[in-house]
Amino acid sequence: MTPETLARTPLHALHLELGARMVPFAGYEMPVQYPPGILKEHLHCRDQAGLFDVSHMGQIVLRGAGAAAALESLVPVDIRDLPVGLQRYALFTDDNGGILDDLMVARLDEDSLFLVVNAACKEQDLAHLRRHLGGQCEIESLFESRALLALQGLKAVDVLARLAPSVAQMTFMRFARVELLGIDCFVSRSGYTGEDGFEISVPVEHAEKLARALLAEPEVQAIGLGARDSLRLEAGLCLYGHDMNTATTPVEASLQWAISKVRREGGARAGGFPGAQRIFAQQREGVARKRVGLLPLERVPVREGAEIVDADGTPIGQVTSGGFGPSLGAPVAMGYLDSAHSALDTPVWAIVRGKRVAMKVARTPFVAQRYYRG
Repeated sequence: MTPETLARTPLHALHLELGARMVPFAGYEMPVQYPPGILKEHLHCRDQAGLFDVSHMGQIVLRGAGAAAALESLVPVDIRDLPVGLQRYALFTDDNGGILDDLMVARLDEDSLFLVVNAACKEQDLAHLRRHLGGQCEIESLFESRALLALQGLKAVDVLARLAPSVAQMTFMRFARVELLGIDCFVSRSGYTGEDGFEISVPVEHAEKLARALLAEPEVQAIGLGARDSLRLEAGLCLYGHDMNTATTPVEASLQWAISKVRREGGARAGGFPGAQRIFAQQREGVARKRVGLLPLERVPVREGAEIVDADGTPIGQVTSGGFGPSLGAPVAMGYLDSAHSALDTPVWAIVRGKRVAMKVARTPFVAQRYYRG
């Protein structure tokens, strides 16, 4: 896409005012970094609080008495029993068990669900919902009407509680309607950094007012996509289109925890979602490859696409995400390995510019997650 054809978020002018370097991302012109740079932004988010513009993500509401049961037919997650005021991580799967997208699902009220889907997939996700659920519930796109801000980091709760003291009582994955500066917002205590924090859905006409108010707080700095990526990588979180896609199942992607017990083979509502039988077979029999954490043993960043080999030089996998971890002070990566080589501490090598870089299979997250669980 040319710059003229890229979409812009409601905070575009603010990003330019703050000196952001803008790049194309998922069809949008987005801030990759601000003048402090990715390293400082990353560390500031860990120690203080960072504000991310994630308005490119897709927000959707499902309404109707049958909305929860309808959505449950498309995801391997317990939606029917999701209480009001909570949200869950979910996966859209296809008939082969491949991952179409990952998303967050919150229960707004007894008959309404609030979904946040990935920017690059939002149009196809909306079409997927309408194709399969159109006759069972009302499906409303909020793509044009609401912006999304993420306030993340150790001091995020202190900042947001100044505007709405009630948010301090929320725990990880709680969801609530909250008034901020007189604006009706949806707030979840969650995020994509491994840190405590909040995601705030706000009407587009009020997004800049709220963003400026948050940035005026002494702990808060604007953070771009570059640090968002390094933060989520240290936290061991998948990026759709990189660490998972339609060619990977939840089992291969090491996301079995995201398949609710009640929906698993033998569960009270087992199956009933696309690709269930293949996924159940993989859970019983294992998989040929799986996603693992990787720690390079040299100070050489190992990037997405690098081939992974064993001691004999035989290809055994590929890196799907990689870079420098500022909090760790070392390179980190994730990728897929043949299952025979996936045990913790197994030595493997990445091919970087024709040279072998020693790595070992490592546990994720690389940096301890600090979600607030009460």
